[in-house]
Amino acid sequence: MKHYSSLAQMHHENQWNPPLNPMFSIVGFLSECTLGDREFTSDCYVIAFKKIISGQFMYGRTRYDHDNGSLFFMKPRQIIEMKNLQYEKDGFMILIHEDYLKGHELNNLIERYGFFDYETNEALHLSSKEEQTIWDLYGKIEEEYKNNPDAYSREIILYHVAAILKYSQRYFKRQFVDRQLASGKTVSRFDEVLKTYLAKNSIKDQGLPTVFYMAEQLHLSPRYLSDLLRQETGKTALELIHLALISEAKNSLRLGNQTVSEIAYELGFENSSYFARLFKKQTGMTPVEYRKAQLN
Repeated sequence: MKHYSSLAQMHHENQWNPPLNPMFSIVGFLSECTLGDREFTSDCYVIAFKKIISGQFMYGRTRYDHDNGSLFFMKPRQIIEMKNLQYEKDGFMILIHEDYLKGHELNNLIERYGFFDYETNEALHLSSKEEQTIWDLYGKIEEEYKNNPDAYSREIILYHVAAILKYSQRYFKRQFVDRQLASGKTVSRFDEVLKTYLAKNSIKDQGLPTVFYMAEQLHLSPRYLSDLLRQETGKTALELIHLALISEAKNSLRLGNQTVSEIAYELGFENSSYFARLFKKQTGMTPVEYRKAQLN
């Protein structure tokens, strides 16, 4: 698999004009272009707006939804696969080598944007108004990129990059709401998967249900699932899994015929002390205190 450690290498092998900055570049698609088959990784963050006419684009493990123009985000060393891609003329890519961010506040902030961990089928589909906002910011980045660099260039460029990320975070929240209205609440489907897992007694064979497992059942990436659930419920996927398990534990404690350790083991906890800490965190009482309160 090809790995691009520099922007110059990436530009050269894709037959783009040489980058004007060794650590930061932009690529605008001024005419339709076709890329051959390839699979690669890089040391770059990529922000891209594209509409794919034909071909296949794999980022991580899922196929990119190319029915709409959309904004998507890639992080360093994420596997990207392309097969006979053809783009519409309106599109761009912003390539930021990870070293370009060092010493800047965005170096830490960028890790907080969960959409860099989304799969490409979870890309951000922009409304016309939203698209114009992103294009305006891109235009400011392009203008600064093509100017003669000075002491302010990097700060100004990253200021506009940060604005794109902020707007994208806002637009993703809007998209979460739109998709919830179109397909129903994700938390309802999440609960159904979790109930089925518990009803089948899968814990005994497979252990505690993981966020990865739940996301896979719902055909979402773990980060996207947690962000979507947080938007709907204020809680992450892991927190909802824990709440469901504590609810099961409460039922078992009320019956009173099992020890706390047995209940913890039955629910997939290898460590009963961890189960007790989690139970107290969720209920304000230890399992023993909860059982006594139910018996009184």
